[in-house]
This record gives sequence, C-alpha cells and structure tokens, in this order.
Amino acid sequence: MRKPFVVTAFVFVVFLSVRLSAQAPQTADLNAVRAQMDALRADYEKAIQSLQKQLDEIQARQNAPPAAPAENVAPASTSVQGGSVSSSKVFNPDISVTGDFLGAAGSNQVNPSPAMEMHETEVAFQAVVDPYARADFFISFGHEGVDLEEGYVTFPTIPGGLLLKVGKMRAAFGKVNTLHNHVLPWTDRPLVTGNLLGGEDGINDAGFSVSRLIPNRLLFLEATGQVFRGDSGDNLYKSSQRSDLTYLGHLRGYKDITENTNLDLGFSFSQGHNAAGIVGGIDVGRFTTWLYGGDATIRWKPLQRSVYHSFVGRSEFIWSQRDQFGGMQNAKGFFASADYQAARRCYLGVRYDHTGRSFDASLLDKGESATLSYFPC
Repeated sequence: MRKPFVVTAFVFVVFLSVRLSAQAPQTADLNAVRAQMDALRADYEKAIQSLQKQLDEIQARQNAPPAAPAENVAPASTSVQGGSVSSSKVFNPDISVTGDFLGAAGSNQVNPSPAMEMHETEVAFQAVVDPYARADFFISFGHEGVDLEEGYVTFPTIPGGLLLKVGKMRAAFGKVNTLHNHVLPWTDRPLVTGNLLGGEDGINDAGFSVSRLIPNRLLFLEATGQVFRGDSGDNLYKSSQRSDLTYLGHLRGYKDITENTNLDLGFSFSQGHNAAGIVGGIDVGRFTTWLYGGDATIRWKPLQRSVYHSFVGRSEFIWSQRDQFGGMQNAKGFFASADYQAARRCYLGVRYDHTGRSFDASLLDKGESATLSYFPC
C-alpha cells in the first residue's frame, strides 16, 4: 500500500514545482514593468521641470527693461524678427545684389539709348538694428560712378503712433518716385517723371520723414510729412542757402472693394526752391517750384487663381508750377498703364504718356508702349 502513496506524493510535488516555476516569471515580469514605469515617470517629471525653468527664464528676459549700455561701450546690434531676439545677425545684415541690364533696337531721336548697357547694379544692406530701429542702405553702381541711392534708419516705436525715418530716401510723392529701377513694371520711367519730377532719380534727398495712421472705420488712411535738404533731381530743386528746404506731404488711402479687388489712392504736394535764380553759381533771384500730384492703383487678384491670373492698373497725374525768369510755367502731365498676368510667368502690358515740360509748358511729349514680360523662375 505504500507504493501508490509514494507515487501520488511524487506527482503532487512535481505539480507544485511546476506551478511555482510558472508563477515566478510572471511576478518578475510585473515587477520589471513597474520599475520601468517608475523610471519613465521620473524622467518625464525631470523633463517638465527643465522646460518650465527655460520658459520662466525666457519670460523674464522678455519682461525685463533693456539695460543701459556702459559708458564708452557701443551696444551690440541684435536682430529682432517675429517678436523674438536672435544674435545670429549681429553685424551681419541681409545682403542682396540686383542687376539692371537693358538692350535697345531701332531709332530714337529724342532720347537715344545704347544697344546694350548695364544700366544699374544695386547692392542692398538691410537689418534690424535693435527692437527700436531698422537700417536700410542701397548703393547703386552705374556709368556715372557709385552713389548712395537710399540710406536711412527707421524708428517704428516713436510715441504717438509715429513712424520716423532719417537719412537719404526717395520722397513719398506719388507711386513711381518711391520705386527703384529693378521693381518697375517697365524698362523705363514714365515721361511725366522725367519732365516734371527731375528725371530718373526724382525727389531723392537727405532729410527726415514722419508718418502716422489715421484711425477710421472706412479705409486704411496714412499721412506722411517730409522735410529735405533742398537738392533733388536734374535742377528740380536747388538749395543755395541753408534755409532752402524742400517740404512734402502725402496722403494715402487704401480700400478693399471685394475679396479679390482693392483700390489705392494718393494725393501729394511738394514745394522747394529751383535753380532758375542761380546764374554762374551766384544766386540772383528767389524762385520756387510747387508740385501737386494724384495717383490711383487698382489691383485684381482672385484668391483661387492668384498664381496664374492678376491685373494691375496704374495712373498718376502731376501739375508743376515753376517760377522763373519770364513768368510762371504751368505744366501738367500724366500716365496710365495696365498689366495683365495671362499665365503663371507671362505678363502683358500697355502704357500711355502725355506731359508738358517744367521749363516750357508749351512743349508736349507723348508716348505709347506695349510690354511682354516672361519670368523664367
């Protein structure tokens, strides 16, 4: 009777050892998983604490007032973009180079041009100096040498909502006068610009400009007042005394007509001394030039097809009153243009010019032109 009992006991011991060996790994696995969870939880808490510390430091730097620079030590310039401060552009402004190459064919007895010319090469240096100033400098290289086309500093945080510019700049008279050659929609400037605004350079002088938005519920409205040294264009304005300054005012209005169309209107005024009273370098008389202008731009750009189709219509009117020997000369002129984007890289345009001359209002100049533009990239 002992053998069955021994066999039964042996089977029970074997069964019990199998159950214990099967349960032991499961318990070990659970403990390992719990240990991994605890380790991950600790790592996450450390990461969150580190991120919170970095966030607190950034907020403290943003809320802290700017520190005054030490005496006789120039503060380092810092780039500010999108509200964040970055030191990657310290002493390293944005630099661009633009070339203006022109070719001509046929005959032009009034204003002949060479067959081919590198009309102008422009180098631009632009950077945010600090949170309160931005610098823009444009140097042009041409047949007549090197010239500072524009160089000014903009202060956007002047009290009273004012925008201040100081330096040499293109005056805010109309639209075309503010444009550099490489951004013009044509290969030349309208005749009215050459006859009544002093040529290609137009009103471009050293001075300062103050602009301010006029709040209202109807349209975007901006008023600009500028004062210049008094020397601009090809004898447009000429200063023979320190007090011979040029004054300019511009009022601009912008309105969205539809979601695809907008209208831009402007009215300009300028006054300064001309060179009619300067003979042989001697000031023999005090003569003044008054300029009045109006400009209109209409744009159409459908939101769904803006890459392939668009339209821009431009027009500008200028009235010149020039005081000189022999009496007042009243000359008027205007241009009107239309540019249509027929495809993604193809543009068609026309322009009509009609203008008198500031020196002799009895002379009239007219011109018609058509353009076909293709952008390879």
